[in-house]
Amino acid sequence: MKVIIIGAGEVGYHIADVLSHEGIDTVVIDKDEERLRDIAETLDIQTVVGSGSSPEVLKRAEIVNADMVVAVTDSDETNMIACLLASTQSRIPIRIARIRNPELGGDCLLCNKDHLNIDLSINPELEAVRKMTALLEFPGAAEVFSFAGGRIRLLGFGIDPDAAVVGKRLSELRALTPGLKVLITSMVRNEKFLVPTGDSVIEAGDYLFAVADAARSGELLRFFGKDTDPPRRIIIIGGGNTGFMLAETIERMGVTVKLIEKRRDKCEHLSARLEKTVVLHGDGTSQELLKEENIQDTDFFIAVTNDEEANILGALLAKQLGARKVISLIKRVDYIPLVGRVGIDGVINPRHAAVSRILHFIRKGKIISAAPLRDEKAEVFEFVALETSDITDHPFKEIHFPRGTIVGAIVRGEEIIIPGGDSVIRPGDHCVIFTPRSAIAQLEKLLTVKLEYFG
Repeated sequence: MKVIIIGAGEVGYHIADVLSHEGIDTVVIDKDEERLRDIAETLDIQTVVGSGSSPEVLKRAEIVNADMVVAVTDSDETNMIACLLASTQSRIPIRIARIRNPELGGDCLLCNKDHLNIDLSINPELEAVRKMTALLEFPGAAEVFSFAGGRIRLLGFGIDPDAAVVGKRLSELRALTPGLKVLITSMVRNEKFLVPTGDSVIEAGDYLFAVADAARSGELLRFFGKDTDPPRRIIIIGGGNTGFMLAETIERMGVTVKLIEKRRDKCEHLSARLEKTVVLHGDGTSQELLKEENIQDTDFFIAVTNDEEANILGALLAKQLGARKVISLIKRVDYIPLVGRVGIDGVINPRHAAVSRILHFIRKGKIISAAPLRDEKAEVFEFVALETSDITDHPFKEIHFPRGTIVGAIVRGEEIIIPGGDSVIRPGDHCVIFTPRSAIAQLEKLLTVKLEYFG
């Protein structure tokens, strides 16, 4: 497989990082020669200097041999033109464009097969808003992933020192929760993924990933000592695209929301566009302002400015002043493991959200969706079991899964199965599987045996 990535910014670099580590032939195009030089020193990729909207540059990148083009520059127009050229100059099967303007993305007719012929338009800011909205639905979780049309949830959350489960073995959990089917797919301790077994003991400070029926996700979080009361008051700092879209979404939820923005002209613009949000002109990292707005009575404080240091500072200050939950938008992946240790309840990374939308085009097999976890050490994805796969029609205890790989849930018609050792996957089942990144190539061989099945 060969992938051409146009744009060497945060999103482009991250996609190239994922692909290069999996041995996929990757070419990155960007105008910034110095940026490309830095990337080439850290990743096993090819680089081409120039504009992704130039036919000559695309030719130098050997676009005729590519299987996928991913255009993720900061310019919507460049990304759209690049996909158009990829469609007219070659027979590339998959064209993906980053389109930040909501009016041009999604179901816009301009992107369909009769025009630009874009297979997927992604908006990292919009994906980040969706992630934040999921956290509002499940306040006790730090991460929420949905599968099987929303019927299954993978929840990530930390274990507090006073939680009743501290000191308990995983094998004891089902006896403590009769009727509640839950599977712990992974434990993270001191930033290291641990392969869970029945004898694994839960410790304070552990971070768990658990799969459950969506209808009982709240019950699951309460069992692990997490707060599930719905939010009533929310404060957002940052009036950019992310802050605006988030405020719009919260308005539709019927929750009281205030938005703090430094720029006066931006405040006036937001006030004109938002119907119920109270827009405040000021610094969201100001202790005096937060006290004035009764931060101690706020259920969620969400920092989404373009300055991630300000987001971290604002979230920490809000937490110290009594906000119930704080969420910070952070673009740098290397910051993510640090912020949870200092009291921030949830972290949203826009490029994680964008890459999640792209991964299912890359994964071999009939993949419905995929998402990287933590700092990309693991991945969770939903796939449809094929009759040609070695993973079907055999009890789990007879299948040699790669180390650390766990099938978290099986959806068969209306039935949701939290599997055990005797469980069997049938052709057509929708399955949610958790795997370390290092095991993905081995797992793909289990999911796809006869390639002619896709012909």
